[in-house]
Amino acid sequence: MTSSFDVLNPATEEVVRTVPLTSAEETDAAIARAHAAFPAWRDVAPGDRARLLRRFADAVEADIEHLARLEVENSGHTIGNARWEAGNVRDVLNYYSAAPERLIGKQIPVPGGINVTFQEPLGVVGVIVPWNFPMPIAGWGFAPALAAGNTVVLKPAELTPLTAIRLAELAREAGIPEDVFQVLPGKGSVVGQRFVEHPAVRKVVFTGSTEVGKQIMAGCAAQVKRVTLELGGKNANIVFADSDLEKAAATAPYGVFDNAGQDCCARSLILVQASAYDRFMELLEPAVHGVVVGDPGDEKTEMGPLISAAHREKVASYVPDDAPVAFRGTAPAGRGFWFPPTVLTPPDLRHPVAAEEVFGPVVAVVPFAEEADAIRMANATEYGLSGSIWTRDAGRAFRVARGVEAGSLSVNSHSSVRYWTPFGGFKQSGLGRELGPDAAAAFTETKNVFLSTEE
Repeated sequence: MTSSFDVLNPATEEVVRTVPLTSAEETDAAIARAHAAFPAWRDVAPGDRARLLRRFADAVEADIEHLARLEVENSGHTIGNARWEAGNVRDVLNYYSAAPERLIGKQIPVPGGINVTFQEPLGVVGVIVPWNFPMPIAGWGFAPALAAGNTVVLKPAELTPLTAIRLAELAREAGIPEDVFQVLPGKGSVVGQRFVEHPAVRKVVFTGSTEVGKQIMAGCAAQVKRVTLELGGKNANIVFADSDLEKAAATAPYGVFDNAGQDCCARSLILVQASAYDRFMELLEPAVHGVVVGDPGDEKTEMGPLISAAHREKVASYVPDDAPVAFRGTAPAGRGFWFPPTVLTPPDLRHPVAAEEVFGPVVAVVPFAEEADAIRMANATEYGLSGSIWTRDAGRAFRVARGVEAGSLSVNSHSSVRYWTPFGGFKQSGLGRELGPDAAAAFTETKNVFLSTEE
């Protein structure tokens, strides 16, 4: 088995760094250290744990430009996106720094005594992070877990470990004990599998494909181990004829081509009311051509490369020579895993590009007749993660939002993730919720204590 991995820059295909891979034995040792460190971390006074998390946030703030440049080099994210992603880690740490002092229980009226509940931390939490958003998704897992008093072992994606490694260094600089938050680069089949199998790991947080998520859920079931799963998505961008078509068309490319479409929340199915379809397509074409694809380190770039050659091949499989291509944007030639923004007009939802998660800069545009048809078509998928609704009719907006089976919907925008609000999916898009005011509680058990007052 190889003991190291060459991390590539997806824009140049050059080796950025060679990273040692954590073995199963090393993973077990790390879990044992996290388990041993748990009692002391659990017993840190809530205010002191809060201060440590704020110091961690300050350390991230001071390192934002370095983290962003590292992500550009490792993941091919645009520099603007990468700065936002590093800032999101800072913001999520600050948000959950308030949680240790607010993990309150309840006093429940009962006869014959006093009954109170406590929110007790679980122990060791394993966080498995994907390659598409390495920094923010890591933070969504470790910040509330640490705030609730758990220790964390985190496995970054094999392709994109560099910012996670740096975040662990910043945590130590901030005063968080080394064994409380550990980053273990390695293979999912090795490190991730030990998170699932090891009895000292009390919860697994996984973001990635639905296929792998099912395997993790099945593995955790053997120990009745808790899981939070954020999985795939085939998200609809529903455009009604009464909407601001100019704005809907201008923003549609950024709802799907951001991060080169490598986003579970990408609106890769655009449903347009038939009476507005032709006009929408006229407006969409220049918007797609206007997407600036190129060097992710350039401040003007809006879309970078795909993550790897293998992934580019998978995305390209959705656009064969006979594909119903309406129009395409541009992408650099030469080295790098580039793919141009591409718009297809399949005849119906049975076409693979309309039915499956492409995870690349490819979007299908399909007309619908009436409101009920839009809801039915948006729901014609095993997924239910996110989506958008474009209309000027507030009643319609809420009717459709209630009808679409998805966890995060936005009206006249493409917002999916805001750290103040819960995020997660319906159906096979996941299990549980991340972020928002209740996330820290998801890393606790509720303990009930009754004190008799009878003589």
